[in-house]
Amino acid sequence: MGNMHPALRPVAADLQRIFGTRLLSLVAYGPMDHPDGAHTLVLVERLDFQDLTACAPRTSDWRRAGAAVPLLLSREEFLRTLDVFPVEYGSIIANHQLIAGQNVLASMQVAEADRRRGCELQAKSHLIHLREGYVETGGDPGRVARLIAASAPGLGALMENLQQLDSEAAARAGLTPELVREVAAANSTSIADPSPLLSRYLTAVERLWQEVDRWRA
Repeated sequence: MGNMHPALRPVAADLQRIFGTRLLSLVAYGPMDHPDGAHTLVLVERLDFQDLTACAPRTSDWRRAGAAVPLLLSREEFLRTLDVFPVEYGSIIANHQLIAGQNVLASMQVAEADRRRGCELQAKSHLIHLREGYVETGGDPGRVARLIAASAPGLGALMENLQQLDSEAAARAGLTPELVREVAAANSTSIADPSPLLSRYLTAVERLWQEVDRWRA
C-alpha cells in the first residue's frame, strides 16, 4: 500500500479482510478530490448478502477518510453489463488506477456498437434536460444562465466519450471550443439575456445527437 492515496487505505484494508482471496481487483477512478469522496470499483469472484452486511458498518469510516462507498460487483456481473453501461464502464476501463489485486480491467473493452448506443443515450438525455430545464426557468435570465452553466460538466463528459468514437462529430455539430467556453462561463458573465446562447447550444446538441444516431461502425 506504499503510494496509495490515504483516503483509500481503510477501504483497501477492509475489503481485503472481508473478501480475502475472492477480492480480484480494487481500482480507483475519477478525481481523488471528488465532493462525494474518492470513487472505487471492486471486482470480486462472488458477492453475497453477508459481504454487504460486513461492509455496511465500515462505510462511515470510509467517508470520514475521504472515500465514497465502493461500487461492488462480481467479475461476471461487470462483464455481462458492459453493453448496458458502455459509457460509464468504458470510462472506468480507460481511466483507472489499480489499488489492490490484479488489473482485471486491462483485458476488457467496450464494443463500439455498445459505446455508440451509450453516447446516443447520453446526447439525447442532455438535449431533453436542456429543453425541459429551459421551460422550467420560466424564461428568467438568471435561471437560464445557471441552467446553461450547470450543464457544462455533463457536456464535457459527453464530448469526452464521443471523442473515442468520432473525434470530428462535435465540430460538425457546431460544438466549437468557443461555444463550450461560453456554456461554462454563462453564470459568471454579465449576459443580459442568455436565451440566444441557449438557442445556439440546443441547436448544436441536437445536431450532435443526430450525428451519433447516424454513426455506424
